[in-house]
Amino acid sequence: MASLKYWLWLSTRKGLGALGKVRLLDHFVMPDQVFHADPEEFDLIEDLTPAARQSLRDQDTSRADQILADCERLGLRILTWQDADYPERLRQIADPPIVLYVKGRLPAFDEEAAIGIVGAREPTPYGERMAERLGYELAQGGALVVSGIAKGLDSLAIRGALKAGKPVVSVLGGGTDMVYPYENRFLYQDVAAAGALITEYPPGTENKGHHFPIRNRIISGLCLGVTAVECRPWSGTMTTMDLALEQNRDLYAVPGPADAPMSAGPNRLIQQGAKLVTCGSDILVEYLDRFPHKLTARLPDGAVQAQRLEGPAQTEPAPAPAAREEEPSPEDSDPRELITREQQRERFTDDELAILAALGAKRRSADELVELTQIPVRRVTSALTMLQVRAAVSESAGRRFEALVRLEE
Repeated sequence: MASLKYWLWLSTRKGLGALGKVRLLDHFVMPDQVFHADPEEFDLIEDLTPAARQSLRDQDTSRADQILADCERLGLRILTWQDADYPERLRQIADPPIVLYVKGRLPAFDEEAAIGIVGAREPTPYGERMAERLGYELAQGGALVVSGIAKGLDSLAIRGALKAGKPVVSVLGGGTDMVYPYENRFLYQDVAAAGALITEYPPGTENKGHHFPIRNRIISGLCLGVTAVECRPWSGTMTTMDLALEQNRDLYAVPGPADAPMSAGPNRLIQQGAKLVTCGSDILVEYLDRFPHKLTARLPDGAVQAQRLEGPAQTEPAPAPAAREEEPSPEDSDPRELITREQQRERFTDDELAILAALGAKRRSADELVELTQIPVRRVTSALTMLQVRAAVSESAGRRFEALVRLEE
């Protein structure tokens, strides 16, 4: 715990930036050695500003203590640059964050075909469709979708991946407890339940404008490639693509009309050598040889995909239907949609199928579902959230859940 305190102390030093902190660790190896170093030793560090030197002389660790307490309260994992689980891809960039805060389950990034999807905050309807479609198709094909979670195409890509029932990762420009924008608060919950929220900013840090360009190096750094959906030639999305190029990542871009301002950025990227993509398979095919047991470039069933992508746009749980005095009708007159055996694996995860089977034609509480399925509470909660997103389950009074679809046996 003492060592972790020093990591947090170093991560909160002012005037250093990520690169300056990495240089200090290159020289001193561990943050406690930086903490106890003689001030004269800092003369050996390149480009150390007076403000940085002053910050390093401040040995007050109360801020680190507060961060530790906040992380424990919020259930956050703290990952340091030298931890074994720290993604090697990210560690190898020029300026990796020395500390990451994680809410949810951290994927083994180095074993995943992680693909970033980025784009404008004020997209066209075409861009909205493509971002959500790419998120869905990439996730359905076995890739790990990584993006931001702010307004616009980033959050739509995340929604698409969630509708595929797969893990996703969102990289934040503030603390995990500082939801931005507020209307995405349910999306934050769903990402944390299905995958992970990741940030280099400690709890309580507001989402400030200058944080997002800094954050973007993490999105590209975690990924094998990054996809631009819609953006202007000079934008945060193009900055992310520049960072991806510097990090030797693959570049992909969605083409658009020659006279469409929001397609000017992707069209320029294609001119400069980015691969033109119109569907998830165009990206997945590039990594089939590296991840043969994870990926498939086969397009998902068109009817299933359309049904999922045309589902609720918001991740707020769907309103429960009006209370009924009687249980649902017998199967021969059951009005609920029948999910055939062939469709079940395409539409739902194993956990979701187990919960739907346990619900049958009855209303049950989450505790009852845990007992019936023997699935851990957290996974049951996550699956119920995703089933509500897809309008496959509704919640009624007393936090009891009811299946809105039925499974062919």
